[in-house]
Amino acid sequence: MKAFVLRSYGSPDALELTTVDRPVPGPGDVLVRVRAVSVQPADWHLMRGQPYLARLIPGPLGLRRPKVTVLGADLAGEVEAVGAGVTGFSPGDPVYAMPEQGGFAEYALVPAAELAPKPENLTFEEAAAVPLAANTALIALRDQARVQPGHRVLVIGASGGVGTFAVQLAKAFGAHVTGVCGPRNVEMVRSIGADEVVNYAKEDFTRQDSRYDVIVDNAGSHSALACRRVMTRKGVYVVIGGKAGRWVQPMGHFLGAPALSPFVSQKMTAVDVIGCTENRRNLLQLTELIESGKVIPVIDRVYPFAEIPAALRYSEAGHAAGKIVATV
Repeated sequence: MKAFVLRSYGSPDALELTTVDRPVPGPGDVLVRVRAVSVQPADWHLMRGQPYLARLIPGPLGLRRPKVTVLGADLAGEVEAVGAGVTGFSPGDPVYAMPEQGGFAEYALVPAAELAPKPENLTFEEAAAVPLAANTALIALRDQARVQPGHRVLVIGASGGVGTFAVQLAKAFGAHVTGVCGPRNVEMVRSIGADEVVNYAKEDFTRQDSRYDVIVDNAGSHSALACRRVMTRKGVYVVIGGKAGRWVQPMGHFLGAPALSPFVSQKMTAVDVIGCTENRRNLLQLTELIESGKVIPVIDRVYPFAEIPAALRYSEAGHAAGKIVATV
């Protein structure tokens, strides 16, 4: 099968399109014929091995060379074969998943416990845009912030992959949602359900009179202390992402909020989607929301499989409105 293989850290040019052996499903595994895969910041952080600080911490980055050689943490496709003990899936079933790796290939192994039927009203390309970004937003809002009807929620970076899902999920949970984005995406963010939109080119949300029960921070454009100015006394601040850097960021922003939490009245926390053990349950809940029309994936661009390096370059530029997808 064809796959993009990462043998050393570097730019998108480090990815080699080559022929590798097709994976064989073991007990509990499902072999998926990949039809579409998402391209996102998680991929190019792994590709470049940055921030360097992350190489010293147990996780997906190796110290000198990549641990993950086939990137791609979102996929949609069809079941090709199942391993011993797998029930509930048969060859030909349309599915989607958030595996730790392997999406940048024609076939990928996925534990059956993390695989879910594809939403019936989505194409493979649309379904591939969902798992990691929507799962991250779901954990932030449902688990970390415990959003309730009537809560006022601010989504910073509302036009990005996670942000577009966060806006829609917060609305689905009954919240009043304000999105923060750049001028070219104001109408898009409003169209997916935001009650109010702050154009950061014209306004600084930390200087406004509004107060929020929940802030979901996908951008890292302001410090946690600055965001506290517009939070209610018992509000929740959830860090998801931040500005990329070679050495520390966005890890500094990601770790800084929880470190501040014991000293303030608000809950300051961060989302650990990598450590989530409820991926299948979350995907099933997301499927219900998608099939009911409450959540739709927003896709900026779709690339052919051979142009995944170009898709990564576009993702690194940081201008995507919604998700980037490649067809396989």
